[in-house]
Amino acid sequence: MGYVFDFRDSRAYADWVSHQCDHWSTQMQSRLMLQMLRPAKGESVLDIGCGAGTAMLPLLEMGLNVTGLDPSPYMLALSAERLGQRVDLYRGTAEDLPFDDNSFNHAIFFVSIEFVDDAVKAVEEACRVAKDRVFIGFLNRFALKAAQRWHKEAWGADVFDHARLFSVWELKRIMRAVAGPVPVSWRTVCQLPQAPVRMFQSIEHSELVQRCPFGTFAGLSATLMPRFRTRPLAIRYLPEKARPAVAASLPAETAGMNGD
Repeated sequence: MGYVFDFRDSRAYADWVSHQCDHWSTQMQSRLMLQMLRPAKGESVLDIGCGAGTAMLPLLEMGLNVTGLDPSPYMLALSAERLGQRVDLYRGTAEDLPFDDNSFNHAIFFVSIEFVDDAVKAVEEACRVAKDRVFIGFLNRFALKAAQRWHKEAWGADVFDHARLFSVWELKRIMRAVAGPVPVSWRTVCQLPQAPVRMFQSIEHSELVQRCPFGTFAGLSATLMPRFRTRPLAIRYLPEKARPAVAASLPAETAGMNGD
């Protein structure tokens, strides 16, 4: 990934998570991820850029087998501290995943695609290791300015100075360029910044409202086409001198047919 969280960034993020674990916006984001990913109990999920494990926790609660990958050792330490032995953690980059093809049912980015060096390569790798779906949860480039400012200030750190924000259409184009004409869907949440009022929350749950492209947090899901690794059929070459011996080993009627 392009920007690797240092110790200061990691602690600021951990403090933010500890205060936001029950926040309505965090719940909305996790809910959107699960609705669009539609995983089944027992399936496997790779969280690319897992950070402190914010997205992995709801996946674990659904009974999924979760693996996290992050380039920051500080973030991986926070994930291990928070989730213990419930997840497998790896250090690595999104552009070069250390896993075989079709290793997981699903792969996700959860506020991590913003920090990669090469978004196209990162999505390509996610599609390579996943066999069912890829979900990208990201901060919307076209969100209301107030919403963007609110989310940045909530972190208490300047990590988003290093982030590249995407729009729904940009990531949709990238996904189609990588995965081909696969089914792609998108929705956004957190349309109303700092709105814990129950009435506003019911508005946020509306699918019609979530089709508005200006929510702070956007989710994009792609259903992948099955991919199979094939091997060419090996046909051994026999030189001219060896061919009579082969013919002699055939049944008489077969050899006679060759002479007709």
